[in-house]
Amino acid sequence: MKLENINAFVFDAYGTLFDVNSAAENCKNKIGSKWEMFSIFWRTTQLEYTWLRTLMRSHRDFWKITEDSLDHSMKVFNIELGLRNELLDLYKKLKPYKEVKKTLEILIRLSVLQNGCIKKL
Repeated sequence: MKLENINAFVFDAYGTLFDVNSAAENCKNKIGSKWEMFSIFWRTTQLEYTWLRTLMRSHRDFWKITEDSLDHSMKVFNIELGLRNELLDLYKKLKPYKEVKKTLEILIRLSVLQNGCIKKL
């Protein structure tokens, strides 16, 4: 298919355009060598909480699930509670993957599909 025949592109934001590990990576000096495993656990827990809430028909917005999964992950990895707000603030400013800018410059129209809570992000 030729690019000129495509009218629009739609992307999921988290994990596709934005690096969900970048929040913890920015705190790796404070978290220590376990930062990457902590970050992976946080993201996995976030997704699992989303799936469970869906199955239970007990909706919570994405930001609340992000907070809840962070709280659980911090307990499991024994992360200092003082980092909670910093990690949440950093999650609101996730870094895009390095190839995203160049790719988006090529595209005709762009929409980003995300299930986040607009008013809090």
